[in-house]
Amino acid sequence: MKLYIKQKVFSWRDKFSVKDEFGNDSYFAQGEIFSWGRKLHVFDSVGREVAFIRHKMLSWRPRYIIEVAGQSYTLVKEFTVFKQRFHVEGLPWRMDGDFWAHEYSMYDENMPVMRMSKHWFTWGDSYELDVSDPQNALICLCVALAIDCMQADAAAAASASSSAH
Repeated sequence: MKLYIKQKVFSWRDKFSVKDEFGNDSYFAQGEIFSWGRKLHVFDSVGREVAFIRHKMLSWRPRYIIEVAGQSYTLVKEFTVFKQRFHVEGLPWRMDGDFWAHEYSMYDENMPVMRMSKHWFTWGDSYELDVSDPQNALICLCVALAIDCMQADAAAAASASSSAH
């Protein structure tokens, strides 16, 4: 199953639309404007909130809490030098990625769960997700959105530190 994430540009808050491989609206995500830490609400195609993603503040490593169907998972960015690596607390999933190419693969043991690719030269961030099991689509979408948030947080921090000098 494929999902296509497109960030809306020129918005006061984070907004993402998500379409399936046939071009049908599947989900949309919307951030909160005035909040401590980044927060995203994920809605299904009829507008019901189906997930909530929030930045866990005051954590040594970047962490995002993902809440889906009464379950809570934590996406944790591991400390690595050359490759990006994440794991999902609450699930036996790990994700490896190439930061420069924006290509990620998530696994449960050695079984693929999702592949995530960033599309280049687009207005706003755009991703393609290839999810092995459609029942994992929502949690995979939330992991992808949390990774996009982590990258935006890192870019904002780098910009702030370079402008301070």
